[in-house]
Amino acid sequence: MPKIDVNEQLFFNLLGKKYDYSPEFEHLLSSAKAELDEAPSAAAPQDERIIKIELNDTNRPDLWSTAGLARLLRMHTGGASNKARYQAFLSTLSERKDSGKRIVTVDPELQHIRPFMTAFVISGKPIDDAMLKDIIQTQEKLCWNFGRKRRSVSMGVYRSELINWPVHYRAVDPHTTSFRPLGFDTDMTCERIITEHPKGKEYGWILKDMKKVPLLSDSKGGVLSMAPIINSAEIGAVQPGDADLLVELTGTDMPSLLLATNIVACDFSDAGYTILPVSVEYPYDTGFGKTITTPLYFQEPTKTTVHAVNKLLGTELSAQDIVEALERMDNTVTVEGDCLSLMPPAYRNDFLHEVDIIEDVMMGKTVEFFEPETPREFTIGRLSPVTQLSRKIKSLMVGFGYQEMIFNYLGSKKDYIDRMNIDGTGVIEIANPMSENYQFVRPSIIPSLLSAETVSGNAVYPHRIFETGKIAYLAPEENTGTRTRQSLGFLSVNQDANFNEAASLVAGLLYYLQMDYNVCETHDSRFIEGRQAGVLADGKQIGIFGELHPQVLENWSVTVPAFAGELDIESILGHLKKNS
Repeated sequence: MPKIDVNEQLFFNLLGKKYDYSPEFEHLLSSAKAELDEAPSAAAPQDERIIKIELNDTNRPDLWSTAGLARLLRMHTGGASNKARYQAFLSTLSERKDSGKRIVTVDPELQHIRPFMTAFVISGKPIDDAMLKDIIQTQEKLCWNFGRKRRSVSMGVYRSELINWPVHYRAVDPHTTSFRPLGFDTDMTCERIITEHPKGKEYGWILKDMKKVPLLSDSKGGVLSMAPIINSAEIGAVQPGDADLLVELTGTDMPSLLLATNIVACDFSDAGYTILPVSVEYPYDTGFGKTITTPLYFQEPTKTTVHAVNKLLGTELSAQDIVEALERMDNTVTVEGDCLSLMPPAYRNDFLHEVDIIEDVMMGKTVEFFEPETPREFTIGRLSPVTQLSRKIKSLMVGFGYQEMIFNYLGSKKDYIDRMNIDGTGVIEIANPMSENYQFVRPSIIPSLLSAETVSGNAVYPHRIFETGKIAYLAPEENTGTRTRQSLGFLSVNQDANFNEAASLVAGLLYYLQMDYNVCETHDSRFIEGRQAGVLADGKQIGIFGELHPQVLENWSVTVPAFAGELDIESILGHLKKNS
């Protein structure tokens, strides 16, 4: 879970009230799903006292800063929203704010390197040491956690007074382009920065194998940075006392960039800075047009009903009660009869379903509003039939010499799609993933088993492993558009692994389950053509097995022959019930 260091003086100024570290303060933090990790040291100077806070909500990156956390707590205690202040600088898709000469042009070659950029300027007062440290922390938290270690979102801050507009976001030759990076006294080529500079060593993998790299420079050739690696030592060397700053964000995912831009802009606005929009001109479409003026309000409305709220929360709230709770969380709500339409604030984009609205109602009413109730019915739990069958299958697989494994249900595109030689049709992608490692819901157990085999090359062969667990895939005929199934996946890796051994395992397993089945020819790209088969029950394919394709094995760095298979446990259960 994210942890942030909060400057005590800045935090209480933004909150509008000073607290001691009593249960009252800890209770207030709970309204942001946060906990006090460590109070400031009594020996620390007044302007250096730091509060350490742990946040338990990973889908609210707007809370990963002093200003963002203070904003939520201030509104929760009855403070006014700064929505009117935000409107002064927020553009929309239909109405752009005036950016004056603050224009960024984007090189066409960046479309396949690092295609997107957003920016704005802060002005109005010099930045102090506490705010500068908070900017750096916000940058680190957003770009590391939300921005996938700077891959999809990175952020840079520059001395605006040294910039000659317009700014150019270009693709340059790393071997011939030089500038003086932050922390160094001499010019270095971009190639040397990637291989020798500490930040280049840490983040150079993002630009690995690219013939050209991104460079930000102004109209007179002054270099701002090589995104997403390092700022320049002049324009990019921000110090306390600087009055005007350019904030830019580059990356590969435009919605994530826009959200991060809004978060940082609203944070600065809350701290009393004036936000000046910047227009970015693209030679290609971004999904939001070719000219984008940021910060940009791009959020879509989400709907629910009074009935749905009360049903899920077990309450009898009126429409007005619900609106007040949601407005306490800085949302804008309109009511038409029983229907509620919510527009989230510019710094939030986590409303994917009506349940997210209902959660905000709960948080807005506070947990204390809901009185605990004694259960009115006495029930006795028992295992579901599919769990009982899964346990029986586990026992049989162990008896066949296989070792049980347990894996995560979420993974990456690389593991679930690319390495498996499939096109990804039907694979469920998470709409707002916090990491590319947890971006997709697994459509099969076989990739999980191969991930274990990848790190088991030094173990004595044969390797025989299995898992019974959930898989999910797109199913338009379902109400949710997806279907989740309990599945058995197995993998055998040894020099003699072949189709006949796989067929014998399936035959033995289904024999002990007292299940009749047939096999059919299949053409699955994960397996070798002619050495794979589908399992049929009641005329429906409920599984597959066969020798894994050499390309799949190479993708997973497996150097020994292997066979694998998968069976739908729920279909097996349905067949057994039908024929019992």
